[in-house]
Amino acid sequence: MAQEVTADAMYNALAKDGFIALYINFDTGKAAIKPESQPIVEQIAALMKSHADLKIGIEGHTDNVGTPASNKTLSEQRAKAVLDAVVKLDVAANRMTALGWGQDKPIADNRAEDGRAKNRRVEIVKK
Repeated sequence: MAQEVTADAMYNALAKDGFIALYINFDTGKAAIKPESQPIVEQIAALMKSHADLKIGIEGHTDNVGTPASNKTLSEQRAKAVLDAVVKLDVAANRMTALGWGQDKPIADNRAEDGRAKNRRVEIVKK
């Protein structure tokens, strides 16, 4: 899924809802962020730099393809990959935490591909 989101939009969502779902792309079964998702990572860094007191959780989610244990591990690796990518853009690691939920918190029906695509997400949560 393609997504364009700005640091301001992220901040507004965090202020209003306490979280925002981001569609950061990874290859199937992998935790390396695809190049087309780099702009989203850059906006997370911009958000953190423009709000020096903000602390966030980066939470990975998967669909239900694969085993629950492997999905939990994969979601943790993906959340950590996003955290590491933001740190590389000069944001202090101690302002962020990474957590993987695996397939435990779907937001759409996993029986269809469009639902599974929505469940494969990274959420930024205000701490």
